[in-house]
Amino acid sequence: MKISQMNSVVDVGNNNHLYTLVKANFPPYGRDFVTHSPTGRFCNGKLATDFTAENLGFTTYPPAYLSSEAKGKALSTGVNFASAASGYYDNTAQLYNYYINPYLYRAYTVDQFSNLLIQSFSTFIQNLYALGARRIGVTSLPPLGCLPAAITLFGLGTNACVPKLNQDATSFNNKLNTTSQNLQKKLSGLNMVVFDIYQPLFDLVTKPSDHGFAEARKACCGTGTLETSVLCNERSVGTCANATGYVFWDGFHPSEAANKVLADVLLVQGISLIS
Repeated sequence: MKISQMNSVVDVGNNNHLYTLVKANFPPYGRDFVTHSPTGRFCNGKLATDFTAENLGFTTYPPAYLSSEAKGKALSTGVNFASAASGYYDNTAQLYNYYINPYLYRAYTVDQFSNLLIQSFSTFIQNLYALGARRIGVTSLPPLGCLPAAITLFGLGTNACVPKLNQDATSFNNKLNTTSQNLQKKLSGLNMVVFDIYQPLFDLVTKPSDHGFAEARKACCGTGTLETSVLCNERSVGTCANATGYVFWDGFHPSEAANKVLADVLLVQGISLIS
């Protein structure tokens, strides 16, 4: 059995196969992974889906959705993980594409833009279904306003989560749940679970010490307030020596330690995918 996946919060190397500057295939990404080398994961080590795969009994790490390992029988016999729309909202190349792109926010309201993303999500799931996928786990949007880069860009000098961005994420997640339920009714034999990463990550950010973390405002890499992808590199001044006490690895993505906590929650939510 294999697991295929896409998008930065669950991406194990898709960007390695794409023509894009947004990559994580260089140090210090991957420094705490089992190979101690970058794999394309936007993390210092394992992703939440890596841990989830382990919890579900998988003995190999999930291949990238665009890799040759994720095709054919693997799609129909394995569990497929996807991340709904986060690339449009918090992709590191776009730096909050909608929120800082005047063309987008002048052309669409947040509600209209989220509807476009939901339609894109629906089409993707149906295409994946047509390829043979029957067990699909979809991660919700995280609390966008609590990511270090979001607070830096939109927090008006405070260290608190940005309420407007979190409200937008919640609204999108409500649409995601409704659409997922409709797709399951429409597509015979589809078993799809929406993994709620919003609430567990919000809890980690707002109550880090309750979960054994010391730092939730700043990430480990660089200054910890904005760096991601090419800005998070071996020359990033200030990168922490030990990421285990940090909720975030870079300005947008959780650390391996935080991913382990998230995975324990995802296991409970996704047990039906292997039943």
